[in-house]
Amino acid sequence: MSELVSDYANYVETRGRRTERVVEIFKNADAERGHDLKEEKINSKKSIQTGQTGFTAGGRCYKLTAVCVLLLLLYVLLLTAITVLWIQNNKLNREKDQLQSSYSNLNIERDHLQTRWRFFDKSVYNISTVKKNWWETRQDCIKRGADLVIINSTEEQEFISKNFAGTESWIGLTDTGTEGTFKWVDDSPLTTKFWWTGEPNDYGNEDCVITGFRNAEPNISTWADYACNHLLAGICEMKIFN
Repeated sequence: MSELVSDYANYVETRGRRTERVVEIFKNADAERGHDLKEEKINSKKSIQTGQTGFTAGGRCYKLTAVCVLLLLLYVLLLTAITVLWIQNNKLNREKDQLQSSYSNLNIERDHLQTRWRFFDKSVYNISTVKKNWWETRQDCIKRGADLVIINSTEEQEFISKNFAGTESWIGLTDTGTEGTFKWVDDSPLTTKFWWTGEPNDYGNEDCVITGFRNAEPNISTWADYACNHLLAGICEMKIFN
């Protein structure tokens, strides 16, 4: 009987230890599971935070790129506008200079016509104020769009005598091509003549002609041949009608 009791006691003790062991195993398992759950929550939180941080950084990058593109477009548009304005300004300045030049030339021509040039028939006439030789005087006339005067009628000679009287002046007549054969500067032959008595005489190689030498009649002056290098005024004629 005592043995039976002893065996029962041993059984109960052994069962109790097993139960305690099972309980301890479950406790350890629960603790480990709780630790894993905690770690999982922490990792999940970190993942969420990392994802949010990445999204925020990506958004900032996108915004910065859009701003840069916008600024670049504005810069290109501004540069284009400045270039167009610069070109237009240069064009306007050139046109202004051209208009100013044309205006100045018109004023010069107007002054010549109003103050120094005289009108007769189909031409205007002007006498130079600086005395030069025949060739230089002719070049001055040409620079003005004229030439040394060609006299084709008594009326024209009377006009010249009246307006430029008292001044010995070069006219567009010379025999430098062939001695004794006088031609006008347009290469036309001499037809109407107003030589002073004894002229032309080619005294000392005189190949160019002046007017205003002497008055043969009250209202008309005469011609004489002179050395072409002599320094005199000159009468220019500009054809304004054909």
